[in-house]
Amino acid sequence: MSERDLLILYATETGTAQDIAEPQTNIHWYSIISNVLEPPFNVGQSDLISETLVLFVVSTTGSGVEPRSMTSMWKTLLRGDLPADLFDDLSFAVFGLGDTAYEKFCWPAKKLARRLVNLGATEICDRGEGDDQDPLGIDGALESWVENFSQVLLRIYPLPDNLEIIPAAAMPAARVNMFEDASLATPVSPPAISGFYLATVKCNNRITAEDWYQDVRHFEFNFDQDIQFSPGDVAVIRPLAFPSDVELFLSEMNWLDVADVPFRVKHTMSDQSLPEHLPEVVTPRTLFTHYLDFNAIPRRSFFGYLCHFTTDELERERLDEFLSREGADDLYDYCYRVRRTIREVLSEFRHVKIPMEYIFDVFPPLRPRQFSIASSVKRFPSQIHLCVAIVKYRTKLKIPRKGVCTSFLASLKPGDKVEIGLQQGFLKLPADNNTPVICIGPGTGVAPMRAVIQERLQVGATDNTLYFGCRSASKDQHYGAEWRSSASTSDLTYRTAFSRDGPEGVKRIYVQDLLQEDAERIWTLMQAGASVFISGSSNKMPAAVKGALRFAAETYGKLEASEATEFVSAMEARGQLIEECWS
Repeated sequence: MSERDLLILYATETGTAQDIAEPQTNIHWYSIISNVLEPPFNVGQSDLISETLVLFVVSTTGSGVEPRSMTSMWKTLLRGDLPADLFDDLSFAVFGLGDTAYEKFCWPAKKLARRLVNLGATEICDRGEGDDQDPLGIDGALESWVENFSQVLLRIYPLPDNLEIIPAAAMPAARVNMFEDASLATPVSPPAISGFYLATVKCNNRITAEDWYQDVRHFEFNFDQDIQFSPGDVAVIRPLAFPSDVELFLSEMNWLDVADVPFRVKHTMSDQSLPEHLPEVVTPRTLFTHYLDFNAIPRRSFFGYLCHFTTDELERERLDEFLSREGADDLYDYCYRVRRTIREVLSEFRHVKIPMEYIFDVFPPLRPRQFSIASSVKRFPSQIHLCVAIVKYRTKLKIPRKGVCTSFLASLKPGDKVEIGLQQGFLKLPADNNTPVICIGPGTGVAPMRAVIQERLQVGATDNTLYFGCRSASKDQHYGAEWRSSASTSDLTYRTAFSRDGPEGVKRIYVQDLLQEDAERIWTLMQAGASVFISGSSNKMPAAVKGALRFAAETYGKLEASEATEFVSAMEARGQLIEECWS
């Protein structure tokens, strides 16, 4: 690559970092330098050595873990035999994606920047850190960081006299051309997806009480072939939009007349991705059923496209206000505070006419969702069980809202067919079956713990402890009968916290409180090398659980506070304490 080339590398788990990285190849940096976009697993150490300018966009997985696509490159960079001047000729910048609800906010981005500097590279711009907890989400930090990085690039690469900056508000090029051709064969169905297995729904049972506020389902899927996975692995589900919703959306967009017309898709901007496994010939109905999400909460860039596509001056003025610095609060109140969807926005901006060739720029991919597997393949061969909370809520606009994938799952009936992928998780059982295991899994966080405990019992490992928390023993104690049965045979120590079952005004009890009560036993288990697994909401629970572990180390291990903190951190570093939580 030439000295005016910028390599943009993204490391993503669910696609967000890719969504951030791709637009950066399509904005005013084109007038400063040339851009090349690559995911990190396509680039190794030897490739980086030949680069002079790289932008890394790095998301965070779980509790401070790098995305799987980055792991190989990261392990290479951590080698102890690398020279300190390896990247002397490399200038770089990093934008991290994270969530301040987690202790290790933007940890992979921070570690990557530190390691590159230690290997001689020069960080030319302050690291950007996007926070999901920001009122505007990742976009809250992104715009100002992009502007700062652009100014840095201009200082390093002043524009030639014959060039001018392309305005940031200029219309980006579409990533595809779409050709309507009635002679094309209409696709019957999307192609089979490599790495996914066809499964038959065996059961879809509600396991919370019928009068309970939350609908949690237990799913069982049968496979006609042998499948292999480990406790902590996840099932990847590709949702489908409901036909009635697609029909209504196409009607609202005035696309019914072309809904079933086949279009040939020609990918013209190779550094801008298309939905995975997209066929070359597709109809709009198929696109919005399988590949594009019209129910997503739009990103800020979506409103930028609408500015170009509205024919109404008042709408354009309102959109320009949303996109201005002064209008950030208005955009938050209009869209993000009330969680307004793309479809709902388009229903209000009635003069917006989206050209078909921009359909992949305006609408995000209908991405697969990941669910922790709640069963052991040793206990249930050729089966996968899931424990899923069905997402239903009302927005601040009093509009009912449903999760796209969980609604799809909830609609499944025994005998239905579903394609399911498998993805490696982060839990790792101890090699020695005599090693104690402590599982902390409140709510649906019990799903991977069920897989862990089933696997352990199948191989004769009986030193197992489960801390489970929910609101009510009778309403949402997931798999309670199963845990009590194992506890009755001394294969499991089962400790429960039912936070809403106590008398009014009495302090609520959570799993971290039980751990503190059991501090002496917990310290004994940790001293015996116990593996500790934490799964569930990333809100306050994981930090509180680690606090309870530190309490045990201080109280019964007689460690100083700093030593207890180091003890728990060392457990994490050894893989003896593993957190698999979500926001």
